[in-house]
Amino acid sequence: MQVWPGRAYPLGATYDGAGTNFAVFSEAAERIELCLLHDDGSETAVELRESDAFVRHAYLPGVMPGQRYGFRVHGPYEPEKGHRCNSAKLLLDPYARAMSGAIDWNESVYGYHFDDPERRNDLDSAPHTMASVVVNPYFDWGDDRPPRTDYHQTVIYEAHVKGLTMLHPELPEDLRGTYAALGHPAIIEHLTRLGVTALELMPVHQFVTDHRLADAGLANYWGYNTIGFFAPHNAYASWGDRGQQVLEFKQAVKALHQAGIEVILDVVYNHTAEGNHLGPTLSFRGLDNLSYYRLTDDPRYYMDTTGTGNSLLMRSPHVLQLIMDSLRYWVTEMHVDGFRFDLAATLARQFHEVDRLSSFFDLVQQDPVVSQVKLIAEPWDVGEGGYQVGNFPPLWTEWNGRYRDTVRDLWRGEPRTLAEFASRLTGSSDLYQDDGRRPLASINFVTCHDGFTLHDLVSYNEKHNEANGEGNRDGESHNRSWNCGAEGDTDDADIRALRGRQMRNFIATLLLSQGVPMLSHGDEFARTQRGNNNAYCQDGELSWVHWPEPDEKHPLCEFVQAMVGLRREHPAFRRRRFFHGRPVEGTHDELSDIAWFTPEGEEMTQRDWQEAQARALTVFLNGNAISEPGERGERICDDSFLLMFNAQSTPRAFVVPADHGSQWQVVVDTAREDAVPPGSGPTVKAGDRVTLVDRSLTVLQRPAGQRGTAAARTDGRRR
Repeated sequence: MQVWPGRAYPLGATYDGAGTNFAVFSEAAERIELCLLHDDGSETAVELRESDAFVRHAYLPGVMPGQRYGFRVHGPYEPEKGHRCNSAKLLLDPYARAMSGAIDWNESVYGYHFDDPERRNDLDSAPHTMASVVVNPYFDWGDDRPPRTDYHQTVIYEAHVKGLTMLHPELPEDLRGTYAALGHPAIIEHLTRLGVTALELMPVHQFVTDHRLADAGLANYWGYNTIGFFAPHNAYASWGDRGQQVLEFKQAVKALHQAGIEVILDVVYNHTAEGNHLGPTLSFRGLDNLSYYRLTDDPRYYMDTTGTGNSLLMRSPHVLQLIMDSLRYWVTEMHVDGFRFDLAATLARQFHEVDRLSSFFDLVQQDPVVSQVKLIAEPWDVGEGGYQVGNFPPLWTEWNGRYRDTVRDLWRGEPRTLAEFASRLTGSSDLYQDDGRRPLASINFVTCHDGFTLHDLVSYNEKHNEANGEGNRDGESHNRSWNCGAEGDTDDADIRALRGRQMRNFIATLLLSQGVPMLSHGDEFARTQRGNNNAYCQDGELSWVHWPEPDEKHPLCEFVQAMVGLRREHPAFRRRRFFHGRPVEGTHDELSDIAWFTPEGEEMTQRDWQEAQARALTVFLNGNAISEPGERGERICDDSFLLMFNAQSTPRAFVVPADHGSQWQVVVDTAREDAVPPGSGPTVKAGDRVTLVDRSLTVLQRPAGQRGTAAARTDGRRR
């Protein structure tokens, strides 16, 4: 075999049409062997003799795509000094573009013996671990273009590759649960009909099911256990794992783009699947433990701000390079449109405390590729000071956990929620305005993969996670849920009707709020996990979306579609600037851009906002007073709306405020199962009384040509 010097960059295995360049970083290594793996179980070892700045490299002519490989690192095994090199462990390439096989959790994949954690384990791990794969980077993207949907027009749909597609009746069985299924016309048609503009995929970076779950007969279903930051998860490929997963993922992205749907990846750069000091040696730990992981004062142990056993060392230039190279790869080579960063506060922990100006954010800010895509933070981790909602840099948007909590509290009837609800409904200016961000920095959601589904949110007071095998101790215990009078399934018609109304209330509130709405997959079909709020290990029908038959009507899905359509058609619900709370100059309208009323039709006073038991209000959105211009500088003018919220446990009469329009039409009424599709409801006039049943929401629409009177000016109070 010929071995040429090769190059130190790019890292990983780079095929050029004639051979492959291999490059891997390790400051700890004394020697590194590249092992080419053969189907008969044998391997050919090639020592990487060339080294530049601790990057060992070589070029091998004739090594083609599909070749499996790994590294063996010769170096110090001194856990007390933070070193865990062991040449008996076949290591995955941190930059591998694909990975093959699975880990069977034989004792050999660990650096120690189970019966004596202090004794070094020199058993060969190669027969029991995964392999890296050389991939062909060439793909015909044709005229693929990123949709680049503006945030104010974005509707995000969070989904799991397998969970979304596994039970779809129109998908061929051999495609279900795969990337190919995502690009299938049946899935794309549903997303398009729903009005989704961005598909946010739960982790598709190569991950592993950890040993404990495998022994229990469970799986790491969610995928927040990454081992390969460049490799698409091989189990989601329908026709092979020797690089086919890369082509299949690209084909899915291309098909989604053709439908105008962006692809956002949920990424886990805060930790790896190697876990704590008792975890396996799969890649980073054996290559250079000190460079990749944050260790405690005793280097045998790992600092853990993620709850998973370890945290990547965010002040290491090699970790930062790995993350930035990975992000750029997924944008430039895989054509994804953005990222949602799991436990993003950990990425800010350059030293110990959360630092929003840490090196990672500096790098993202100046990167000409990564800075141009959608960047969404999950703005918390489990470490001290880790709850950072509202504190990320201006380039970023955030999962707004306070929006979720406040909206849940309002509709379950918690006291003293109106004032904060007003802030959440209008884009959370208290969180984002002071650093120059806009309402669109708030990714609004009521449910997501983590926690109750929408159906379960209104059906359970308590979590029911017994199936996870942890004695129901796992998962969040404070869910802000309400079962409407019975725990779980019930035949009581009144309770079932109330639950349906509550689900419509949540969906309507989400899509009427300023900011960017995010739906959770299957909520449009009232998907249930039977009270399990932590289904991370449930890879089965409990977690998969149960689809209706093709000709079956589903009223909740139709309601979601109608609400998304209402939002899409009316810029009053997707403003790019915060409300002023006063008339807007240049709009020739004497009314405030927003106004708040009691159910009696009187403007809210400070006392009204502070009333503990107040759970009802009317919001006026002035479509004639939108301050931001259109794409070409034109004035934006829209219909005006009255949003009436009755979160009380009894019916309530609402007076249509005077001076804000003479005639209105009901376009949404969550008290009805069909929820009054937009444009078909009755008309009401100023001064009329509209009765809302208990826990319901009504939307009134006024044509843009109508205006109120000067008497209706507000006092300028901002919410």
